[in-house]
Amino acid sequence: MADYAKVHFLGGAGTVTGSKFLIEALGQHILIDCGMFQGLKELRELNWNDLPVNVAAIDLVLLTHGHLDHVGYLPRLVKQGFKGKIIGTAPTLAIAEIILKDSAKIHEEEAKKANKENYTKHNPALPFYTVTDAEKTIRLFEVEREGNWKVLSGGISYRFKQNGHIIGATFIELDINNKRFVFSGDIGRNDDYLLQNPKKPEWADYLFIESTYGNKLHPKEDVETTLATLIKEVIQTRGNLIIPSFAVERLQSLMYILWKLYKKNSIPNIPIFVDSPMGNNVLEVFKQFPEWHKLSQSEYNAMCNHINIIQSYKETWKTIDDTRSKIVIAGSGMVTGGRVLTYLQQLIDEPTTTVLLVGYQAEGTRGRQLLDGAHEIKFFGKYYPVKARIKSIESLSAHADQNGLLQWLGSIKNRPEKVFLIHGEPSAINTFRIKIQDTFGWQVCCPKLNDEVQLII
Repeated sequence: MADYAKVHFLGGAGTVTGSKFLIEALGQHILIDCGMFQGLKELRELNWNDLPVNVAAIDLVLLTHGHLDHVGYLPRLVKQGFKGKIIGTAPTLAIAEIILKDSAKIHEEEAKKANKENYTKHNPALPFYTVTDAEKTIRLFEVEREGNWKVLSGGISYRFKQNGHIIGATFIELDINNKRFVFSGDIGRNDDYLLQNPKKPEWADYLFIESTYGNKLHPKEDVETTLATLIKEVIQTRGNLIIPSFAVERLQSLMYILWKLYKKNSIPNIPIFVDSPMGNNVLEVFKQFPEWHKLSQSEYNAMCNHINIIQSYKETWKTIDDTRSKIVIAGSGMVTGGRVLTYLQQLIDEPTTTVLLVGYQAEGTRGRQLLDGAHEIKFFGKYYPVKARIKSIESLSAHADQNGLLQWLGSIKNRPEKVFLIHGEPSAINTFRIKIQDTFGWQVCCPKLNDEVQLII
């Protein structure tokens, strides 16, 4: 009689956030990723629901990488009774620790502010989780080496393989009864400024692949020329260039590009400020794990010395009051929270301000609203007119585009029994489904949230 594995799509299905995939097989319960939903309000509200499975029965969590939409739900999982191990590569767990602590602090501060200023429908507003919850979760972390097969009881083994995207990121190969399940995580790009090219799977019986850019090709932009031109315009108008940035990878890439432009005399010595406590911590992860990126120690030191790293909220206000033309890189990348809100609150109504969006902007985020030409934007319960110039560079994305994804798939030597498209918006998923079918002739499924499938093992 055939054995079956049951897969629950608890997040990252029909949407680009909240990745969570539970596999039940041979007496083991394994959760791949445990992310928070972001973006649209109806998605964010799902975060407050307990998972529709027996959380206490989950044996372990395997993390592809440390981004919030892949790790941000972990403290809630622990609150619901999870007591197993949370396993990832050393940089992934270092990033996850930074992100969970930072996220918890923001949740606490936002709840406190909402209660104090009375712009909440809840009485009282509660944090999604606390710093104490995050610390309890981090105690369950366990490091596993990249490329190392780890055997679990009952005929199951797994391996992490380096995948570009962000420092420490991997795809996961899970062998169950000689059937290989491959979970792509987020696939990075070739020729990244800081990271090696992603490794590729050679075999997959059941494949779960992200489709963030399944319907797009990254534009052939000259990022350095575009940035240099923008910076010169900002200096001419005596304005400010504000770059909302993801704290992990994007911020470090921007620092590197700006330092490189200055070194080549492509831009003048304009003051550059990095205002992201989390981004500063991630810089330390780069220092700690040099084998996971391309920067030499001397390049790393020179880059950090060229840029003003803001250490306190007092320095944030000092930077806002600084009348010189300047570049400010601040979190968060989709303008959903973080220090960038303070800068935009003060400067978005100035025509001399330029806001440069440098990454994916999910539906329902302020970043997407700005990208779509919103005439006003809401911060901390108030609306502010958008008079700043809004610009974007798409080609700094840390995700592979459609061609990159197809290239990654092209290394698989067998014909997978089933391919599941995950972690994408519906239009991207549907376009990518047709492309895979036309290119490879594989059977492709597009699961929806809370779907369950049984797969023969």
